[in-house]
Amino acid sequence: MVDRILIKEVAPRDGLQAQSRHLTLEQRQRLIETLAVTGVPELEIGSFVSPKAVPQMAGTDVLAAQLPDADVAYSVLVPNMKGYELALAAGMRSHAIAISATEQMNQNNIRKGLEDTFLMAEDILERAREDGVDIHVYLAVSFECPYEGPVAPETVLAQVERLMRCSPARLMIADTIGAAHPQQVANLMRELVARYGPEDLGCHFHDTRAMAIANVYAAIEAGVRQFDSSAGGLGGCPFAPGAKGNVATEDVVLLCESMGFATGVNMPRLLEAVALLSDYIGTPQGGRSHYWLTRESA
Repeated sequence: MVDRILIKEVAPRDGLQAQSRHLTLEQRQRLIETLAVTGVPELEIGSFVSPKAVPQMAGTDVLAAQLPDADVAYSVLVPNMKGYELALAAGMRSHAIAISATEQMNQNNIRKGLEDTFLMAEDILERAREDGVDIHVYLAVSFECPYEGPVAPETVLAQVERLMRCSPARLMIADTIGAAHPQQVANLMRELVARYGPEDLGCHFHDTRAMAIANVYAAIEAGVRQFDSSAGGLGGCPFAPGAKGNVATEDVVLLCESMGFATGVNMPRLLEAVALLSDYIGTPQGGRSHYWLTRESA
């Protein structure tokens, strides 16, 4: 059997949340509809955060009520228990929660200290087990923090061990500000895969220093088979100064399929979604391979 790489498309949430141009609900709905037929197995549609903090995500409950009927698993980001309950009431059965590996990133992101953030995550994971909801836990700034600098691998390993006791559906190692290099990724993910296996682990990379696709390769070589990406490389983090876009979905698909992995993604349809994003955002979007891919598909 061909080995598969699972891709979660995050453009409607992580891609849009830091954009200065706010899309309308109708535009966000159209984007979701376009991405839902690209063949990506998972699609993050938005987040249940305060619209005062992230106005780009206002109305995610409306989108959740009118999701297109497609062969894709939909998910949302929730910041806390209140967000979890709102998402649950909206019918969402797969949630992501983000906690940071450092004190200052948690304080700047969700106004909580490190220990309080982990306790909150543990409470949500316990509640989710009772409700039958899948939780994908993101350990943000796993390599470097914009406020505290490099994060020791030993810190991340200990935090992952603590989180794994709560049995998340998936634990994502996130390079939130795009500071990691491939050797760091290979070393950390090799150790984590050896401890926990690849089934419950994944990676989330940003391209601030132009190393995101190299980091995906390093993670694949370490045994990781689940990744987040954003169509066109759209993205960023409103709470992480200097963070650029996520690794582009088209680049990840090209890399994986060139290496012989199956992704299930239809590249022409994905490029249509990138074109739609370019129109909505008002500037050309696209990963590092976008020009070549567009020419090849013409």
